[in-house]
Amino acid sequence: MSDFNTISTIKIYDQDAYNTEFDAAVVCVEPVEDGEYKGANKVFLDKTLFFPEEGGQEADFGTLNGLGVLDVQIEKRDGCELIFHVVKGDLKEGDSVHGIIDWNHRFDQMQQHSGEHIFSGTVHNKYGYDNVGFHLSRQVVTMDFNGPLDDDQVLDIERTVNEIIVKNLEIQVSWPSKEELDALEYRSKKELDGDVRIVTIPGVDVCACCAPHVRRTGEIGFLKVLSRQNYKGGVRVTIECGLRALKTLDSEHTLIQNLAGSLTTSVENVPGQVEKLRDELYEVKGSLQKAKAELISYKLKEIPDDQKNVTVFVEDMDNKSIQNAINELTSTHKGFCSFFVKTENGYRFVCGIAEGDARLVAGALREKFGAKGGGSEKMVQGSLSGASEDEIRKAIEEI
Repeated sequence: MSDFNTISTIKIYDQDAYNTEFDAAVVCVEPVEDGEYKGANKVFLDKTLFFPEEGGQEADFGTLNGLGVLDVQIEKRDGCELIFHVVKGDLKEGDSVHGIIDWNHRFDQMQQHSGEHIFSGTVHNKYGYDNVGFHLSRQVVTMDFNGPLDDDQVLDIERTVNEIIVKNLEIQVSWPSKEELDALEYRSKKELDGDVRIVTIPGVDVCACCAPHVRRTGEIGFLKVLSRQNYKGGVRVTIECGLRALKTLDSEHTLIQNLAGSLTTSVENVPGQVEKLRDELYEVKGSLQKAKAELISYKLKEIPDDQKNVTVFVEDMDNKSIQNAINELTSTHKGFCSFFVKTENGYRFVCGIAEGDARLVAGALREKFGAKGGGSEKMVQGSLSGASEDEIRKAIEEI
C-alpha cells in the first residue's frame, strides 16, 4: 500500500493485445462515491490486461474473480498512471485475482481502431487534414477532420483503405527514445511527454496511440463508411470495420431483399419502384386534398351568410387548404372564422378575421387551454390539447 501512488499500473495489454487472461494482486480498493456506479468499488491492481477508457475509445469488459467489470478508468496521481476497475463485489487489498477479458468486445475494438488509423492516415496523406476528434464505442465509430471532404472524396478514401487492408501489412508498435521521437514525423492529437507509444502501418500511417491493435491489416477485414456530415468547419465520418460492418451490411441486405419481395421486383429495381410509388403517392395525396377542399367548400356554402364567428372542426386538412377556406369565409362572414383540425394530442388551428384582431382568439385559447401559437392581426395559427369541441366553441363565442 505504501507504494500505491508511486508505481504506475503495469499495462499488460501493451505487451500482448491478444492475451485474454491474467493474474494480478489487488493493491487498493476505494468506494465509488457518486455517479452511475455509486455503491460499487474501484479496484486497483498491480498490473492489468483491461484497457481503460482512453484516447476516445471505451474500456474493455470482462471479469475479476468472476465479478463483472463495469468500467475501467485511468487516474494520474503523483505523476503515476493508476488504472482502476469498477466492480460490484467484495475484493480487498492483498487479494489475488484472475481476470478474463471479453475477447469479442476487445477484438471488435481492435478492428475498428486499426481501421480508423488507416482511414485517418490516408486522409492526412492525401489532403493534409488532421483527425481532431475520435470516438469508439460499441455503438459508433466517428472521426472528425479539420478540413472539408465531399462524398466522392470519402468514397475514394474508403476504396484506398480497403486496398491497404487486403495487403495484410504488419501493424508495428514501438516506444522510440526521445532522440528517435524528435526525428520522427507522426500524427498526434495532443502534446505528449514521457514514453510515447507509436503505432506504425508501413507506408500508410505513423501515429501516437495508447490502444490495442490487430497484428496485421488483413485482420480488419474491411472498412465501410456509413455517413459523412459537415462538422465544425470540417467533416465527421462514421465508419464500421470487420465483423461489426458485416453485421450491419447483413441487416441492410436483408432489409432491401424483404423490400424487393414486397414490391415483387428485383433488388436492383427497388430504387426505381420506390421512386414510382413516391410519385404515385404524391399524385394521390394531391387529388385527395383537392377533393377534401372541394367538399369543405360545399359545406361552407351551407353556412348562413349572417352567421358570426364560424368555427369548423375537421379530421384532416392541410394548412394551405385551410388558409384558402379561411379567406373564403372571411369574405362573407363577420367575426372570427376558425378551423380546428384533429391531431393525435388535440387540435391544430387557424383563425382569420376580416375586421378585427385574430390574435384575440390565440390569446383566449392560450389563457383557457394553454394553446401555443400566434400570428398577425388578420390570421393566427397554433395548437392545443385538453379541450373538447364544445369548450373551444364556447371560448371563442365569449371573446
